[in-house]
Amino acid sequence: MPKIVDHDARREELVHATWRVIARHGLDRATMRQIASEAGFANGALKPYFPTKADLVEATYTFVFESTNTRVARKTAGLNGIEAIEAFAREVLPLDETRLDEARIVIPFWQEAVHRQEKAAANNAAMGQWRRSLMAWLDHAQEVGAAPEGLDLEITADTLLTWMLGAQISAVMEPQRYSPEELEAQLQLQLRLLIRS
Repeated sequence: MPKIVDHDARREELVHATWRVIARHGLDRATMRQIASEAGFANGALKPYFPTKADLVEATYTFVFESTNTRVARKTAGLNGIEAIEAFAREVLPLDETRLDEARIVIPFWQEAVHRQEKAAANNAAMGQWRRSLMAWLDHAQEVGAAPEGLDLEITADTLLTWMLGAQISAVMEPQRYSPEELEAQLQLQLRLLIRS
């Protein structure tokens, strides 16, 4: 009887292996052979699932983004306004080794997106989703009087998003300087600037 292969599970194993290899060695030094070995597969076994390294990198970026969104949904359930923004930021910021590894994945993906339109579109769609969530939470904060009236929701959401993405880069480049404690202090400053005095 032929062996039944769970193709979805194999794809997920390969994505996890890619994540680990890129986090350890960087995108440029990660090879399909290393990824296959990390996943316990023969090198040729990757091709039916991900014909190219670029396909694998994009799937890994998508997985990281979806994992972050799953955490965000869990942590922001029942929250709104400033509380939701704080919970969201804690899931995006590299405050532990897992989220630091996620940043190590997305940074090389951004480099690819600079030169490839389809990757830029995937990134922009993801950031658009986050921007809309931030704007909705900011709008609620204004409605309940927790944030100043007349706040430009789009500019404020973009400012928060730019800071969080910059914090990912800073923490990858200088993990001692941009430690979880430092990023937490920066988050509290960002929130104080939002809260109506």
